[in-house]
Amino acid sequence: MFTGIVQATAVIAAIEDRAGLRTFSIEFPPGFCADLAIGASVATDGVCLTVTEILSPTSARFDVMQQSLAITTLGRYAVGRRVNVERAAKEGAEIGGHPLSGHVDCVAQLAAVRQSENNRVWRVAVPPQFARYIFAKGYIAIHGASLTVAEVNRQESWFEVWLIPETRRATVFEDMAVGDLLNIEIERSTQVVVDTVREAVQDSLGRLAPVLEALLKEKGLSLDDYLPRPELPR
Repeated sequence: MFTGIVQATAVIAAIEDRAGLRTFSIEFPPGFCADLAIGASVATDGVCLTVTEILSPTSARFDVMQQSLAITTLGRYAVGRRVNVERAAKEGAEIGGHPLSGHVDCVAQLAAVRQSENNRVWRVAVPPQFARYIFAKGYIAIHGASLTVAEVNRQESWFEVWLIPETRRATVFEDMAVGDLLNIEIERSTQVVVDTVREAVQDSLGRLAPVLEALLKEKGLSLDDYLPRPELPR
């Protein structure tokens, strides 16, 4: 498990392709690898990777399966790429963000950026099937960083987050530009609640459910807009 608080940024030092695998050698800041062992987990841009070899006091290797490369942004990375990294949370650790599994749900696109004096606002275009799980003031993980959702538009399948200067300083987000792809992990308990309620509604309405959804769609609405808002973790 991870906390969604990015601990450092690291650099991909080497990439080696083998049958069915891609091996990343990652160079970390001094101190990050203290007590790091083979088999340990490190979230890399939000993707849980397992240490397969310790190369030096500041570097390690990770094997990544083709499936993980295909469904995350990792398959597009080259040597020299900076990445957000977080080591697995220890038992009893403070959860400064929200609990993360390191299992990316989808890849989204940075659709627009607005800049103010002390903040930066990202609008992120997310695949429509995942928009139902995203709520204003709820949690979302982008490249392994826990962020609070500011606004959601499910009809257009986008949400917005605000990036304070400290978040930009501590992550790779300062490198990102419109059009870049982002690893997204939705808040798991919210997904469970939404799916459970939807199943209950479908069971209750039976054959009327598709008719109701079609009528709402004509009005630019969705059944998700009328489902109870999940109680978010505190």
